[in-house]
Amino acid sequence: MEQRAIAVYRTRTRELQEFNVPVNDRTTIIDALEYIRLNEDPDLMFRQSCHHGACGTCGMAVNGTFVLACTARVTEFADEGPVRVEPLPTMEQIGDLAYDPSDFMREFPDGLTYHRQSEVNPDAETPDGVEQYTRLESCIECGLCVTACPVEESWMGPAALAAIHRQIEKQPEREEELLDLAADPRGAAICTRDFACTRSCPTGVDPGRHIFMLKKKLKKRAKAQQQG
Repeated sequence: MEQRAIAVYRTRTRELQEFNVPVNDRTTIIDALEYIRLNEDPDLMFRQSCHHGACGTCGMAVNGTFVLACTARVTEFADEGPVRVEPLPTMEQIGDLAYDPSDFMREFPDGLTYHRQSEVNPDAETPDGVEQYTRLESCIECGLCVTACPVEESWMGPAALAAIHRQIEKQPEREEELLDLAADPRGAAICTRDFACTRSCPTGVDPGRHIFMLKKKLKKRAKAQQQG
């Protein structure tokens, strides 16, 4: 296995600390960090759980790109220098690469449902007692879209607004209530339509499109209220 230099942000020094890590084509950033914690520094802090891009806990900045560390492979990044691994800059840092997602999670509206009708084989026969096949929502609440967003002022952020629009699609009877949330001064109006959120999303949620659709609904509602 070849050796790669991994430079990891450390809270205690506020600097990058470099480690040499054995890697192959399958070694992920999380694999490298686990090697460092097991063999070099047991105090290294980072968040991880599932190891396959489903839990959203291991968002990090790697060479300035916001990724899930469990799916990003070390060999994806240029070997012209150390691979820089840093915490997501918009999150409240706990230590090293670990962050507290509480503020990010508080932006999501109450009453979200996390299942939707499955798009795979929609005409497939279902077992007795099962009306339709369902699946989990694609958003894993990793926060990468929020970190990638160029908006600097405080606002709800693309993840929460995308969740609002998805909930309207699933529960149209709640549309007015949910549009009121999106119409908040910290809501959809602040979006600059940069679509960095969509480009950074690891699961293809396309939050930029959902915010665009929210804006259309808000504009249509405002026009109807003026005419009524």
